[in-house]
Amino acid sequence: MISIQEVEYEQKSILRNLLELYKYDFSEFDPEDDLNANGLYEYKYLDHYWTEDGRYPFFIKVDDKLAGFALVRMHGTELNENIYSMAEFFVMKKYRKQKVGQTVAQELFNRFRGIWKVAQIEANQPAQDFWRKTIDRYTDGNYQEIREEGWEGPIQTFSSAARHNDNK
Repeated sequence: MISIQEVEYEQKSILRNLLELYKYDFSEFDPEDDLNANGLYEYKYLDHYWTEDGRYPFFIKVDDKLAGFALVRMHGTELNENIYSMAEFFVMKKYRKQKVGQTVAQELFNRFRGIWKVAQIEANQPAQDFWRKTIDRYTDGNYQEIREEGWEGPIQTFSSAARHNDNK
């Protein structure tokens, strides 16, 4: 059984530990991200998920076992729709290829109805493949892939509110 659970402040250290695994995995795509003097990668925005509005941390669980996390951000509104991004998304290797990521992504798209922008860095081809396939299935191909100044890589954008309204 795949589920998502909002991360409570008291569970921040657990999320910090998972972020280390994520940053380790991600290091092959971001050669400039190195360990600090304490042997940790660190995630400088972690505390912001409990101190700023519009940030939503979630654990991903499979059969009640930790399997990853998702960090969702709201960036404002456009055309009366909230704008969201998947700030970080991580599924542990042992749970990949089991539709865990796809299931969780779709659940979050449904939970946060609005305009979504899901970005990947240029070097991370596996993430690009995953998000293109997941978003294509979720939207029945009704999404755009764009580029934005200040970001090096593709960004898929779509409206989960429009999809929800179409399915009524």
